[in-house]
Amino acid sequence: MATINDVSRLAQVSKATVSRVLSGSRGVKEESRLAVLKAAEALNYAPNLIAQSLSTQTTGCIGVVCAMETIQQAAHYLQALEKQMRLHKKHLLLRFATDAASVQHALSELGRGLCDAMIIIGARFTLPPLDDTIVLIDCLDAEGGSRIEFDHEFAAHTASQYLVSQGRRQLALLNYDQSDAADQTLQGYRSALEFNLIPYNRQLVTQCSPSMKVALQSLLNSGVAFNGLLLRDNNDAQQAKELLQAFNRDVPRQVMIFSLDGSMSLPGQPAIEYPLESLAQRALELIVGSRDAGHSYVVRGALVA
Repeated sequence: MATINDVSRLAQVSKATVSRVLSGSRGVKEESRLAVLKAAEALNYAPNLIAQSLSTQTTGCIGVVCAMETIQQAAHYLQALEKQMRLHKKHLLLRFATDAASVQHALSELGRGLCDAMIIIGARFTLPPLDDTIVLIDCLDAEGGSRIEFDHEFAAHTASQYLVSQGRRQLALLNYDQSDAADQTLQGYRSALEFNLIPYNRQLVTQCSPSMKVALQSLLNSGVAFNGLLLRDNNDAQQAKELLQAFNRDVPRQVMIFSLDGSMSLPGQPAIEYPLESLAQRALELIVGSRDAGHSYVVRGALVA
């Protein structure tokens, strides 16, 4: 196995120069940098990560706390994050969480010298107060942190407009639990109804608490007519389709379903899709310091039909 001494001899530079080149430090002549990279490639040299962390007081690891409801949703986010981390020569440490207490436990564990920065994705519950250096992706209710949020108002307005264009004017909305995202989604939904001169019917709007299935079953049992249905994400959409079919409602002929977060697209289903690679890139920019910590960035999705 090649060592830093071997790279130094082959490149005809000092060990310090090799170390600076491989750690991405500045102040190295281009000729020396290229010689080191060529030598490292020729020798198939891999730096000793433990030695590097001791000398730089960093681990090169980023902790990711995944609070998403399904593994299918999580897999798409994690794949995008892992790709961006490779580009920045970072490594991913993963923990899963299902509530605020398990998020706090994961943050405490990862914060004990295991990683240099942390990301939380997909929390649908109130998070504990967070340091601004922690990056939040699509978390609904949090105090502190650098946030990458979805434009829920735009998504709901665009979804409602699309359903109306398909001849659906009785639109039901199974909204998020009480949160800023819920308020924004309702605002987008109502603005689209107003634009199309459709009266707002409070009976067609409900929170998805304690679950989407309970909310949809209550709507079906109420007897209120609807031919379009807006849901939080593809997981809800898939479950809603199964429940509607159990109630002998043909999808999409009788009820057209729309997912407000279709980042893992389902074939033939209209949705708002978010660019996960761009979200991951922005998260890494916040972590490596090319963007200000403690800020919020709102991302708009695109209609996929």
